[in-house]
Amino acid sequence: MLIDLTVNGKPHTLAVEPQERLLDLLRLKLKLTGAKEGCGEGECGACTVIMSGEAVNACMVLAYQARNAEILTIEGLASGGELDAVQQAFVQHGAVQCGYCTPGMVMSSKALLMRNTKPTEAEIKEALAGNLCRCTGYVNIIKAVKSAAEGMNGGQSR
Repeated sequence: MLIDLTVNGKPHTLAVEPQERLLDLLRLKLKLTGAKEGCGEGECGACTVIMSGEAVNACMVLAYQARNAEILTIEGLASGGELDAVQQAFVQHGAVQCGYCTPGMVMSSKALLMRNTKPTEAEIKEALAGNLCRCTGYVNIIKAVKSAAEGMNGGQSR
């Protein structure tokens, strides 16, 4: 079947198989490899992208379910050679270790900040609950999300 969708601001019409996952469409057809295949079961968050404003595990979304959706991947965050505020905060706070989980962490954080620019620490932890990292204790990741939120709010957080 043919589906229309927008990925990182660019419209696409693509032929998809009924069982094809959004993750495979992004990685194999569009060559956007930031979303990673981790567990393939929606448990690790390595494949997180933003679909129509919500963080989703791309391994759990069938490609046809993304028809007419707007998809934002890690590749679509930077603009004009400048990192997004969330990406920059992850770098500044040392929230990047091996990097495998980082795109998913950034996308879950971005989705949170798109709907809530003043999240509490508990809200940050809840937003990241579906993202697993084996390298960190999450402390620097939470600091990075707080910092990005503060930057969006002129240095104020709650």
